Amino acid sequence: MAYDAAADTAALQALVDRSRRLAFFGGAGVSTESGIPDFRSGAGLLAGEGAAGFPPEQVLSEAFFWRHTEAFFRWYRQHMLFPEARPNAAHRTLAALERCGKLRGLVTQNVDGLHRLAGSRALYELHGTVMENECLECGAEYGLSWLLAAETVPRCPVCGGVVKPRVVLYGEPLNEYVMRGAAREIASCDTLVVAGTSLSVAPAASLTDRFQGRALVVINRTPTPLDGRATLVIRGDVARVLGALAVPGA
Repeated sequence: MAYDAAADTAALQALVDRSRRLAFFGGAGVSTESGIPDFRSGAGLLAGEGAAGFPPEQVLSEAFFWRHTEAFFRWYRQHMLFPEARPNAAHRTLAALERCGKLRGLVTQNVDGLHRLAGSRALYELHGTVMENECLECGAEYGLSWLLAAETVPRCPVCGGVVKPRVVLYGEPLNEYVMRGAAREIASCDTLVVAGTSLSVAPAASLTDRFQGRALVVINRTPTPLDGRATLVIRGDVARVLGALAVPGA
């Protein structure tokens, strides 16, 4: 399905304009325009270099974090942190839709923090965020700049405990409060936009099953399991597609 910019933008604009309660569910494809690699493409994070003889998917696991803590942090700083990255047109448009009252809930699988930087507040970060780090002993909290400046294994200056990124690793449960809030927003919206995700990561992908509204939009470069249910499918770059929308008051 080819991307017809004018026709797809017009169709998406009409659905957004008619929506009274919009929700968004996004993945790695939302941030690629900001220079952050996705996970599962041929050039994605999981296809790249691992650490200590283990592939990236295992490096990003709870077990690896505890057994190879120093190797985890070396890899994490090199491959997961992009302090110079800035929000792109997709992030900015979503924040503007929230400010004008259209977008009620933004659910993201991304941990890069770019939605926050763009100004989104009705935000459910399913897999956590690299912007926050917590001491596993005393609970003291530290920001991204602190972690970047810390030693290989960051230690809390208060108690000496290991400071762990507030990112959900493989093998760890998702935050129950965040999951409940995300499910509520998707279940109560009349229009759901799903963008930049293959919907292959459980249990986050199952949240889209809660949608019972009027219009479902899928924006992704490759097919997804939701395409057959969608009101509108756009095969294009998320930043380009969302960036072309007209937002009231923007």
